[in-house]
Amino acid sequence: MAELETFPNPRPERDYEIEIVQPEFTSVCPVTGHPDFGTIHVSYVPGELCVELKSFKLWLQTYRNKGIFYEAATNEILDTLVAALAPRSMTVTGEFSARGGVSTTIHCRHDGE
Repeated sequence: MAELETFPNPRPERDYEIEIVQPEFTSVCPVTGHPDFGTIHVSYVPGELCVELKSFKLWLQTYRNKGIFYEAATNEILDTLVAALAPRSMTVTGEFSARGGVSTTIHCRHDGE
């Protein structure tokens, strides 16, 4: 399984925002077994650490064969990133493609300790 890698924040004394967009997120519907597609947006104010992007991409790809609901996936992504990075704040948004004419967007937020 891919692991998230981090690196030291080059400006930990300053609040600044990092935005990451992964437009090729895939997982599996746990009810139907059909593939789900979406875009994951991560926006965070780093603390001491930043996420390394290649490891982030490979880590997200581990969801490709995982049976998980949209809500659970988005919250799990936030929880894992918060545990790895301890950011000052973070928002993860999952915009999932329409299925049966219905699209879903999930917003999860962490506001520090």
